Amino acid sequence: MKFNIKFNRKYIARLKLPAILLGAFVLGSATGKLTSILAKEQRALETSAESSSWGLSFQEEGKKPIGNASVEELAQYDAHYAKDTEEKVIYLTFDCGYENGQMPTILDALKKHNVSATFFVVGNFISDQPELIKRMNEEGHTVGNHTFTHPDMSKISTKESFTKELEQVEEAYQNITGESMTKFYRPPQGIYSISNLKMAQELGYHTFFWSLAYVDWYQDKQPTHEEAFQKLLGRIHPGAIVLLHSTSKTNAEILDELLTKWEEMGYRFDTLEHLVSEA
Repeated sequence: MKFNIKFNRKYIARLKLPAILLGAFVLGSATGKLTSILAKEQRALETSAESSSWGLSFQEEGKKPIGNASVEELAQYDAHYAKDTEEKVIYLTFDCGYENGQMPTILDALKKHNVSATFFVVGNFISDQPELIKRMNEEGHTVGNHTFTHPDMSKISTKESFTKELEQVEEAYQNITGESMTKFYRPPQGIYSISNLKMAQELGYHTFFWSLAYVDWYQDKQPTHEEAFQKLLGRIHPGAIVLLHSTSKTNAEILDELLTKWEEMGYRFDTLEHLVSEA
């Protein structure tokens, strides 16, 4: 194995190696054990450095925003944030950390408009709300994986720990419904790393970010209806993956009207399953 001595000196210094071993490494004759230690240390630092929070830049009203990565760049990891299309289609998703009484109203509005959404749920939501999970299932919605404990997944560097966060949700869902969970994954808070995307892909998952969301999660500072409509109508665009939080009182109160307004703008609703199959 060849090393870039100038680049790796940082990692060597952090390990506080004895001078004789440091010299051996610089000369290219370090032991296999030392090489292994350095490789692990470097991988850990690289994993930390590559973590990122999903972000968007809206350039023009009615147009797809620019994300941290492009549609094409994400596609190599079976990840998505929007569909690259001029067709007025919306993919509606909800993040569900817990239930505070808004979900029945949300499900009623979706049923009225015959819209199938994807609900990304955490472990405690499944165990605390089995009847809502069953209702989502029965009414044609998809239940996706938002991890078991909602951690910063970019800090999870081992495949074993990453897998456990997703598999525990799968097991809880299967125990409630008797069915296998659709392998759709959304990173908590949109924090991710390339290694995370690869791990999810290796587990058969598609990762979903979003191209439209707004600050709707603070319980003591809910947006007004007018503020919500301004963001959700002004920034909607063809191929949008919309993220709403199911705990938002505002979302529950406006959803029926919001769906109507989007329909009046010429939009139709489709599922993430179709997005994946057409990618």
